[in-house]
Amino acid sequence: MQAWQVHENGEPSEVMRLEDVARPVPGDGQVLLKVRAANINFPDVLMCRGHYQVRPPLPFTPGVEICGETEDGRRVIANPALPHGGFAEYAVADAAAVLPAPDSLDDAEAAALHVGYQTGWFGLHRRARLEAGETLLVHAAAGGVGSAAVQLGKAAGATVIGVVGGADKAAVARELGCDVVVDRRSEDVVAAVKEATGGRGADVIYDPVGGEAYTQSTKVVAFEGRIVVVGFASGTIPSPALNHALVKNYTILGLHWGLYNTKNPKLVQHCHEQLTELAARGAIKPLVSERVPLAGAADAVQRLGDGVTTGRIAVVPTGAQA
Repeated sequence: MQAWQVHENGEPSEVMRLEDVARPVPGDGQVLLKVRAANINFPDVLMCRGHYQVRPPLPFTPGVEICGETEDGRRVIANPALPHGGFAEYAVADAAAVLPAPDSLDDAEAAALHVGYQTGWFGLHRRARLEAGETLLVHAAAGGVGSAAVQLGKAAGATVIGVVGGADKAAVARELGCDVVVDRRSEDVVAAVKEATGGRGADVIYDPVGGEAYTQSTKVVAFEGRIVVVGFASGTIPSPALNHALVKNYTILGLHWGLYNTKNPKLVQHCHEQLTELAARGAIKPLVSERVPLAGAADAVQRLGDGVTTGRIAVVPTGAQA
């Protein structure tokens, strides 16, 4: 079969190679899945660079999220068991963690429902306890992670402010349903958010960016507000001033969604049921901006790493349906 292999760490476009390799053999408790669509996530970029908290042995195949087909023909979504990731014709996954793909979504959309939407659901509902009527601010609102949080926030009855970088991404954020869109390239984020909230600030801030975005968050978080730290796509990990959190009376919440797979897997299943229901009634729908063939995966992963994509890019192997 064909699979992308990473033999050394570096930029995705330089270290990902499409090769003919043996089909992976499932271990105990694992299943073999034919990849119907694989969604590209920022961890794929970080793993290529060697900067992710999980470092699979070299060589490995990236791709942490797929819609696949079991040997008995069931359509499922899964996180492949590395080093046999999803940018390949076949992958393996832990059988206990395989979830049914929602009938309301096509393969590319189903592949994109898992990591980003699970992260958003846990961040907004489990960690921040977002309530209807509150104001939610989402950084990188037009991206894969941010777009999921925007849709989940709207579905929960929140007023959503989306922060983006550039006019094209601002248009995407508006289409997603953001009540207010702030273009950080042409506007003062802090001033714009304060104006939009009458000086009160945002009750919940969803931050997959870090760096300057986190600094802005601390300036616009409301009294008893919650900042959910999801990741550091900017490449800069903030060093929070805890005296500032004390003086302004806000909470900093960390979220590592992957831990729930081992610490509380029943919650992951419950979340999937909630997401499936929301998708069935059209309240959420993954924004798949591109569908590329397997041969285009390295370029697409690089573009995500360069910050020039919107929504999700799905890799669709030859012969699979999108």
